[in-house]
This record gives sequence, C-alpha cells and structure tokens, in this order.
Amino acid sequence: MRRVSRIALATAATAALAVSATACGGTSSDAAKSEDGGKSKGVAIAYDVGGKGDQSFNDAATAGMDKAAKDLKVGSKAVEPTDGESDADKVQRLTELAKQGYNPVIGVGYAYAPAVKEVAEKNPKVTFGIVDDATIDADNVADLVFNEEQSSYLAGVAAAKATKTKIVGFVGGVDNPLIRKFEAGFVQGVQDTDKSVKVKRQFLTDKAEDGGFSSPDKGKEAASGQIEGKADVVYHAAGLSGQGVIEAAAAKKVWAIGVDSDQYKQKPLAKYKKYILTSATKDVAGAVYNLVKSVKDGKAEGGVVRADLKSGGVGLADSNPEFKNMKDLQAELKKAEQGITRGKIKVKTTL
Repeated sequence: MRRVSRIALATAATAALAVSATACGGTSSDAAKSEDGGKSKGVAIAYDVGGKGDQSFNDAATAGMDKAAKDLKVGSKAVEPTDGESDADKVQRLTELAKQGYNPVIGVGYAYAPAVKEVAEKNPKVTFGIVDDATIDADNVADLVFNEEQSSYLAGVAAAKATKTKIVGFVGGVDNPLIRKFEAGFVQGVQDTDKSVKVKRQFLTDKAEDGGFSSPDKGKEAASGQIEGKADVVYHAAGLSGQGVIEAAAAKKVWAIGVDSDQYKQKPLAKYKKYILTSATKDVAGAVYNLVKSVKDGKAEGGVVRADLKSGGVGLADSNPEFKNMKDLQAELKKAEQGITRGKIKVKTTL
C-alpha cells in the first residue's frame, strides 16, 4: 500500500538560508552507491523551465537544497533545463544523477512526472521527489504538493481590499490545471471579499515550451494591458515571466502580488519592491529540505506530502511594511485565514 505523508512544512525551515555545499554525508543503508563505491553524494535537483535565478519557484527549491547542504552536511548538485527538451532528455538527466550517487533526486515541476516515474522504477533504492505533481504511485517517490489555491485566495482578499479602481488582474504563465488552481483561488478570494471588484485574467501560453514561465517580456506585456484597462493590483503565477509583471506594475505605480517566494525580499527585484504588496508563498524550500533530511535519517518519505495553510506550507508574505499597516486589509485576511483553516471556507481549485 502506498504511504501518504503529511509533513508540516513550517516556514522556519527556510530561515537563514545560505548558498553552501559541504562535504558529502551518509544516508540510510538503502542509499544509492556512487560509481566509486561511496555512499550518497547528497541531494540533486533538476530545475524546471526558467532555471536558477527565476526569483520564484526554482530559487525556492535551491534555497531548500542549500540549507540541507549546510545543516545536514550533505553534498548538492543542481542541473539546468535545456530549451525544447523532451521527456527523454529529462530521463537521461535524472538517470545520470542517480548513477552518480545522488539521493534524493528531485525534479522541480510537474513536467518531470513521466521521467521521474520511469527512472524511479529502474532505481528502487534511490528516493526521488517531484514538486507539484501527485500522480506517481511508488514507495520511493515523494510527491511534494501544495494547496496553492488557499494562498491565492488570500491574495484575492488582499487585492480586493487594496484596489481603488475596483479592477484587479491575474496573469498565469501557462494555461494548465496547476495554474488554474491559482486563478480559481484568487478569483474566489476577490469575489468573497467584494463582489463589485472585476478580475481581468490572462494566460501567457498554452504550453510551457512556448515560454509562459520563462519570458518576462510576455509577462510585462500582459500586465501592462491589464493596467491600461484600469487594474491597479496584478497577481501573477508565472515563474520567471512574473518579473515582467512586477516591472510593469512598478512602472505604472500600481500594486503587484508575487508568487511562490517572498518576492519583496528578492535582491534582483529590489528596485521594484515598493510596489510588491505581498506574495502568495509556498514552502518549496521546506519540502525539499524535509525530503533530504528524511533520506539522511534513513526514513525516506514516499507518497503524497501535502502542504497547506494550516501546516504553514502556503501563506501570504508580510515583508512590505505598508502592507502590514493596512489595518482593514489585515483584519479581513485574519478572518479569511481562520475560515480556511477551520474548514468554514472551502477554496475552489477550478472556476
């Protein structure tokens, strides 16, 4: 029977992250052996489109890997994607990482699902992780998933309270079920807070390979169009493309809402942070860290590992002092948070 795990991915797991790779440490007796006969070399992650430096999804995974390397004294390795790559390319990448002795091996993003499934079957002594996919049923695969619709609901509440024009925007990177969860939660949060607020919505591409998650210019163009249409708060779920959304909002001096990481704190976005109201976060860093630790402790997790608002695995960042000082908005958020965690508010995953 498949094991189903629910780990409370507390936000403290991502505190004081340092970019560090230390000497390799041991793992459980079931750890993969490297070609030289040694124990596990540590954790390896294979990036989603956008790669390292997206200030969002991939960088959160990097933060978890770096913290694990530092705290647990394990090795680490990250591999970038290539343009237009196939599932076969992903299979080769994961196979090489497993063969080299890394354990766990983590695919960042649902696009890795076919490859993780195939490679995990052939390497049963290696623990694999996949972020944002729950379709793989294998004891040596941890499906690291999140209730993104819940944090998006809170983003919708914040947008509805912050808007002055009564028009807000949503920019999704790719039109797929995952990003539709962000959209659904956001729209519901807006409408539950103020039914008079209109939500403009746009998806950048139908397929990830067309650049929906990796094209800041596309994000900027979409957000600019919404802002020209009087939207004064724009929420993005678009990975690297979201940088363009934030840039467009800052240029017009309206609010942007970030995603995945606390984008107010991202150094490359520092010149725009005055206009980053908040970010709908999910603790990808904590999920990666906890999986590495479970392997290091000899208790490797398998099955679905779900993070939600109640566990602290998703939430809303409050780094912007102006956001924290909006008393009416904060009161509405507190009420919404309690409604979700107590089960009184059921957040939709589709519209």
